[in-house]
Amino acid sequence: MKPHDHHIGSMSVDELWSFRDEVVSVLARKMSAAKARLDEKLRQLDLSVPEIVQEISRARRPYPQVFPRYRNPIEPFETWSGRGKRPRWLTAQLRSGKKLDDFRIRPSSNHSAAPRNGRAGPTPAQTRSAILAG
Repeated sequence: MKPHDHHIGSMSVDELWSFRDEVVSVLARKMSAAKARLDEKLRQLDLSVPEIVQEISRARRPYPQVFPRYRNPIEPFETWSGRGKRPRWLTAQLRSGKKLDDFRIRPSSNHSAAPRNGRAGPTPAQTRSAILAG
């Protein structure tokens, strides 16, 4: 049976199952042929799939460490960097009327507030020492 011979909506259940089996069979053959073509191209390039996956995983750039910007005053070990979804403790506090700035981790007072090297805030080293001191 050819798919263009009948409208699918007018087919019986048995005809639809038969048509489905035919489609699955044709798709499996085409996918197998396409995979064989790709494998042959990889062989021509002298590469294999595991080598390509390894190359892609090595290509990922390193991301700098993200330091926390907000701290839960009730449980000080709970922090948030300001990225991603807000943690539950912060969402609950904000719902109770507090402001986000109330939870900001402040740099320690022994650092100058004047910007250095054109930077408008503490250096990463200052931020890190403030976190460790706090």
